[in-house]
Amino acid sequence: MPRDGTITRNKIMDVAQQMVLDVGLTGTSVDKVIDGAGVTKGTFFYHFKTKHDLAAALIERYAEVDRHHFDEFMTKAEQLARDPLQQLLIFIGLFIEMTEQLEDPFPGCLYAAYCYQSGAISKDVMDQVGQMMRFWRDQLSRKLEVITEQYRSRIPVSHSQVADHLLTTFEGAYVLSKVMREPKLASEQLIQCRNYLELLYSPDS
Repeated sequence: MPRDGTITRNKIMDVAQQMVLDVGLTGTSVDKVIDGAGVTKGTFFYHFKTKHDLAAALIERYAEVDRHHFDEFMTKAEQLARDPLQQLLIFIGLFIEMTEQLEDPFPGCLYAAYCYQSGAISKDVMDQVGQMMRFWRDQLSRKLEVITEQYRSRIPVSHSQVADHLLTTFEGAYVLSKVMREPKLASEQLIQCRNYLELLYSPDS
């Protein structure tokens, strides 16, 4: 009976992902990944033909987990509230709860790590990053469009502008926490993001 190589593949990817987050893709060599994962070169190249294939697999897995969190938290938020604004506030609250559990060393964001070294990454791989940015933008924009049908914002904004602001805050919060080495900064910024939405769409007193 053939052995299942999933555990070994995941171990290689886990080691490689942490290296990319720590030193970037250009600083992550195949040899370093092999040493860190404790595997042979033959084993590495059995799972990944090139470093490019490894980079592509990493972002594909990262995006899959990211999409899962988005869908899971939005579904839960929609189950807990009928009002679209409350749904979005709960959605952000669930991410706040998740980020509050993060500890040093802060994992960082693989999307950001790839963008910072986009010149060393193929267009196909960068396109995957772009697809996830558009996924977040489109999903948030749809929710905000429904919100603006029921709530008038205190200042003139479009739902697409607010969606981009939320996406920027989410991504920026992870970058800030990584650079400053303060894990709690991520949840604190998401709290400010939630506060902004409450102030923007709260009824005039």
